[in-house]
Amino acid sequence: MKKLMFALVGLASLAMASLAEAQAAPAASSMFQATTLAISADGQSKITPDQASITLGVQVTDATAQAAMRDDAAQMTGVMAALRAAGVPDKDVQTSNISLQAQYTYIQNQPPKLTGYQASNDVVITVEDLAKLGPVIDAVTANGANQVSGISFQLKDPTAAEDQARQAAVKALQAKADLYAQATGYHIVRLVNLTEGAPEQSAPIRPMTMASVRAAAPTPVSAGQLTVDITVSAVYELAR
Repeated sequence: MKKLMFALVGLASLAMASLAEAQAAPAASSMFQATTLAISADGQSKITPDQASITLGVQVTDATAQAAMRDDAAQMTGVMAALRAAGVPDKDVQTSNISLQAQYTYIQNQPPKLTGYQASNDVVITVEDLAKLGPVIDAVTANGANQVSGISFQLKDPTAAEDQARQAAVKALQAKADLYAQATGYHIVRLVNLTEGAPEQSAPIRPMTMASVRAAAPTPVSAGQLTVDITVSAVYELAR
């Protein structure tokens, strides 16, 4: 009799478990039965930059390593003084490279011949008033700088430009979602997920050579415009 009761209890438990699974199955599978649309869109805003960074420095060659480093340091001291005199604060000047390299001449079938040493010292400066950028370049090249490389333009506070790009991106995203929904005979039920990529600022990096710096006085600088780009991605639920 006990065996029969245990059997009945077991069957009842099994039946209840099966019923629970049957009820849960539609709910679980319904998550995979919804029609979804995953898309992304870009938004851009254009704005005039309000600060710039440029790399400049000193490069000298001497017969000995000590002489090269000594002369480079003396020349770079003059450059740093010129930067301060031009109104560039120390916080906006960062050393980016200090190097010393042996220089050789190479002749076929002969060992390399040491000809001297080349010392370099470069800094990256940030100029927050673009009207001063040309005069700053002129000041440092007049006081020892013989290396001027790429210039890049930035924004002190990109928040407003990024928000404008976000609005453009969301507008483009919604338009694209509506287009896909209409083209496939669906309508948008809801926005399921929305993600944003890292903001990007792009502008041509304009190289500046010593020839171009010496060719004009004062040095002309054109800031142009920055393009701020935001990418957003979304998942929409669709229904007929």
